[in-house]
Amino acid sequence: MPDIRVKKLDSAAQLPLYAHTGPWGDLAADLYAVAEVTLPPRGSGIVPTGLAMAFPADYGALVEDRSGLAVKGVTTLAGVIDPGYRGEIKVVLTNLNAEPFTLRVGDRIAQLRIVQRLQATFTETQDLDETVRGAGGFGSTGV
Repeated sequence: MPDIRVKKLDSAAQLPLYAHTGPWGDLAADLYAVAEVTLPPRGSGIVPTGLAMAFPADYGALVEDRSGLAVKGVTTLAGVIDPGYRGEIKVVLTNLNAEPFTLRVGDRIAQLRIVQRLQATFTETQDLDETVRGAGGFGSTGV
């Protein structure tokens, strides 16, 4: 289990929190807003968390949707936090609705999923091995 050091940059900041822990616990911890932000209709905005984190070299994080906001038409974008980043964690949210959507201080705005960093080697090739799926992409398994 990685130990992630967290620095509060704002007095309203809250540490990430797993709502459910233990063997059947959550995959991601809640992130909270430290400022009121109104997202314009069909527009995006940046919501500060007031937190900076120090991830171990082999770990980083992904910022994921909260299902409660996603069902209301508010979704995350651009959510990769690299191990070497030490600045404030800010969440990019998009409002898919025709009306403005306001987030308030203390609202849960996203989830932080800790991931282990793997660095791959990319090798150019002229041929790829065949699979059952092949080049089937979007919708290839049916509706």
